[in-house]
Amino acid sequence: MTSPHPAHARISIIGAGPGGLTCARILQRHGITVTVHDRDAGPDSRDQGGSLDLHADNGQIALRAAGLLDQFFELARPEGQEMRQMDPTGTITSHQVPADDEMFKPEIDRGQLRGLLLDSLLPGTVDWGHALEYVSGPAEGPRRLHFTDGTTVEADLVIGADGARSRVRPAVSPAVPEYSGVSFLEAWFDDVDDRHAEIAGLVGRGGAHVADGERAMFAQRNGGDHIRVYLIQRVPADWIRASGLTPQDTEGIRSLLLDRYAGWSPRLLRILTDNDGPYVDRPILALPVPHTWEHSPTVTLLGDAAHLMPPLGVGVNLAMLDAADLAAALRDATTVEDAVRVYEKTMLPRSAEMARLLEGGAEHLLGDDDRAA
Repeated sequence: MTSPHPAHARISIIGAGPGGLTCARILQRHGITVTVHDRDAGPDSRDQGGSLDLHADNGQIALRAAGLLDQFFELARPEGQEMRQMDPTGTITSHQVPADDEMFKPEIDRGQLRGLLLDSLLPGTVDWGHALEYVSGPAEGPRRLHFTDGTTVEADLVIGADGARSRVRPAVSPAVPEYSGVSFLEAWFDDVDDRHAEIAGLVGRGGAHVADGERAMFAQRNGGDHIRVYLIQRVPADWIRASGLTPQDTEGIRSLLLDRYAGWSPRLLRILTDNDGPYVDRPILALPVPHTWEHSPTVTLLGDAAHLMPPLGVGVNLAMLDAADLAAALRDATTVEDAVRVYEKTMLPRSAEMARLLEGGAEHLLGDDDRAA
């Protein structure tokens, strides 16, 4: 099969996260038709998670290419760049306060960013409620997307923007994410200024990180008077069930946490245990370093599907920069295959370099430095 011109190609993006939506937005700005398939039933079917800091040297570059940078600045929270480092007694050991005009990495809630991107797309761009099962077809194309509801779609280019457990990745790579040995336990607090005023005062307007070498906590102010907390531990992947508990046993997990964090300041223990609602277990996974694959003219990856790394503030930024680079390559190339080659020539070395820098980085979150992000 001869690789088509991008303007005439059937392009399918799998995953309506920041990377996939950014790619779709930039392609549409240049008159290239694209469809995004996502497993969610709709844009509001689940919580989108916490806050993101979009950096001037990658995430913001992508938003500029998408024509959305000014709208982003209207939504972003520059004050969210404040960072407090504390020891287990609750004493602040480092305090970074952004200047009034600092906009290098302002915060935005994931849901707000997704809404900004979705609103910028042509109606009907996102095909909701379609979970990909696998990709078939010859490397030269066309490819066939098989969804869990039994439907199929044919495509000249499949872009895997479907995260850590990508269903597109097996079409080009046998790699699977591996557990890092470090797990996050997520908790959240609502109406914090009224209902959790002491916790709000500890965290401040941005984030707060506490660690003692064996366990840690990262608390992050979100928009809408919310705070999310990530309790960071070096534990087996199945540590909750191995302790005789289930993820739904909130009181049992609280009791276990009080034992594990014994000796920490009572003020900090309130951050660990006074949360609203259940905990969410999030084991930290990473792809092998470096993660590369043999070129395919009809399938490529971006974001966590391509280079899953520890959560140290770069994931969404790299995903959006990937998206912008891929869209630009498709805009400028004469064939889809040429565009994929140009994109991967830039993306793969960049992601490999960053992955090497962050390899084992989940362990650093347990130390008493300021690498949590």
